[in-house]
Amino acid sequence: MQNIQEYIAQNKERFIDELFELLKIPSISADSAFSQDVINTAEAVRLSLMEAGCDIVEICETDGYPIVYGEKTIDKNLPTVLVYGHYDVQPPDPLDLWDSPPFEPTIKKIPQHPDGAIFARGACDDKGQFYMHVKAVEFMIKTNQLPCNVKFMIEGEEEVGSKSLSAFVADNQEKLANGIILISDTGMIANDVPSITTGLRGLSYVEVEVTGPNRDLHSGLYGGAVANPINVLTKMIASLHDENNHITIPGFYDKVEELTNEERVEMAKAPFNLEDYQKALEIESVYGEKGYTTNERNSIRPTLDVNGIWGGYIGEGAKTVIASKAYAKISMRLVPHQDWKEITRLFTEHFESITPKGVKVKVTPHHGGQGYVTPIDTVGYRAASKAYETAFGKKPIPQRSGGSIPIVSLFEKELGSKTILMGFGLDSDAIHSPNEHFGIWNYLKGIETIPYFYQYFTEMSS
Repeated sequence: MQNIQEYIAQNKERFIDELFELLKIPSISADSAFSQDVINTAEAVRLSLMEAGCDIVEICETDGYPIVYGEKTIDKNLPTVLVYGHYDVQPPDPLDLWDSPPFEPTIKKIPQHPDGAIFARGACDDKGQFYMHVKAVEFMIKTNQLPCNVKFMIEGEEEVGSKSLSAFVADNQEKLANGIILISDTGMIANDVPSITTGLRGLSYVEVEVTGPNRDLHSGLYGGAVANPINVLTKMIASLHDENNHITIPGFYDKVEELTNEERVEMAKAPFNLEDYQKALEIESVYGEKGYTTNERNSIRPTLDVNGIWGGYIGEGAKTVIASKAYAKISMRLVPHQDWKEITRLFTEHFESITPKGVKVKVTPHHGGQGYVTPIDTVGYRAASKAYETAFGKKPIPQRSGGSIPIVSLFEKELGSKTILMGFGLDSDAIHSPNEHFGIWNYLKGIETIPYFYQYFTEMSS
């Protein structure tokens, strides 16, 4: 790609300023109080695609938040790349743990990002990463170097399970027809160790409710005489793992694929320093399923984690009460071949079966999705690998991720398309956490790398 670095240097401040404006909008899809902000973000994305040079740009209404669709067709005989991203963000809570307001983006220099990082909710997940694609396509269109057709599908419900996306994809297969799907919603090993995500875990997300007495009770008058829902819930949750941190739900591992020793040896070649890992998280030791390494635990093994637990009195001071109800939100990360609906059923049946007398249990499924593994012998992967090699000066490492993007398996089922995951974030970028950030170097490097993918994918597809 001619002059890509020069174009970035000339437009660097504008690229950052435009991303700042997008990050200022609190597009929190999980909280209805921010519904207008989510809609306003969709409009901002629409304008950005128009300004980038797309010929067709639409806001497509759904039963939930809108999907922004954009298209630039230069020749129907050429390949088409479909870019997917999401403009909604996670809630920023807890707010008191942010060093700067989550929707007032600011640049700070930190050891992982000596050139500076943009701190804001959504900086890395996923506004900063999908916006790299908008700017990369802008460059190719403005300099007449777009080698193939491009389509954009940017949604506003990814952080709540992409509730409306499956119907939209099923109803718009012709509109969304493509030769490859390109997503940047993952990360890489390090700035000097590029990697391509080749596997994602699936997800089952549920909420549990334990109900005891018909009202909150005085802990002195009733303590020890009736079941305390909070005590019961914590015991039930604790029983979901054994002494080896193996999940105890019957049938949970029936379809888990065990990697061969050769595959595990290949995984172990990825650079990883346990001491640095623990230091970055300020922990004395790692923790997890016996018999597996840290990188295996967070990528090729399924997990069960409590994401939130509450009940009773949590305000200032003391209130001696036995709560009538206790709640928890639980996520299970799944590996390929585990069906999230089956796992949800197994969890529900097991949780109900271990309910002690004196309480009632209710399990409410929220959302989920399948895991995904992409082969490394496809045209798409080879084009991505060559793009990284050109921009970074070294060949990227294939890497399985512990995260979930449930819609990837949906795309393959409905559109028959493989997905390439070109992420530019780092594990230390605190996505879903206070002080989320995205390195300026990473943001600009993504804009530089993406056009090479278009070039090589078009060349290799001919």
